[in-house]
Amino acid sequence: MEQLIDIVLLLFLIVVAVAVVRQRDLFAAAMLFAIYSLLSAGLFAVLDAGDVALTEAAVGAGISTILVLAVLALTHRRERHRRGHDLPALAIVLVTGAGLVYASLDLPAFGDPDNPVHQHVAPYYIEQTYSDMGVPNLVAAVLASYRSIDTMGEAIVILTAGIIVFALLAAPPVRRQRRNRTGERGASDGEEESG
Repeated sequence: MEQLIDIVLLLFLIVVAVAVVRQRDLFAAAMLFAIYSLLSAGLFAVLDAGDVALTEAAVGAGISTILVLAVLALTHRRERHRRGHDLPALAIVLVTGAGLVYASLDLPAFGDPDNPVHQHVAPYYIEQTYSDMGVPNLVAAVLASYRSIDTMGEAIVILTAGIIVFALLAAPPVRRQRRNRTGERGASDGEEESG
């Protein structure tokens, strides 16, 4: 039954991902991204990664959607599509995807107990965390001590992104000048031209 839930969630993720790629209305794409994040959170919850599921639901479906909608309020609702860029982009995506698939062939099988990480790293964390840190929660001890530099780097990235988003949203909107056929500047986008 659990495998059926995994397969159904994965199929929904694929369908929503294809819908996002095909969508030209940016508002609808933002909503589809939120749905994708909620489906991802559900998949993480089924895989017993509750902390990751909560983070994905809060950040992916919540905060990210709000920020995208705030940015859409400052821009146009529809994507401008320019012809001629599809083929090179498709070639880059296919080459990158093929490289990633080729690289993944060398990875150990998913869930393999003989995986190198299970031989010395994981047992060390499980056996030594309490004596090294004195913290009973294994996950908190690993994140706050063994991986503290990585966690600090993630916090700095999130803080920097928050400052940039705040600066972008607090800035006054830029008014672009339209040019008429003779090259002279006309009214800005938000103003009506008088007769």
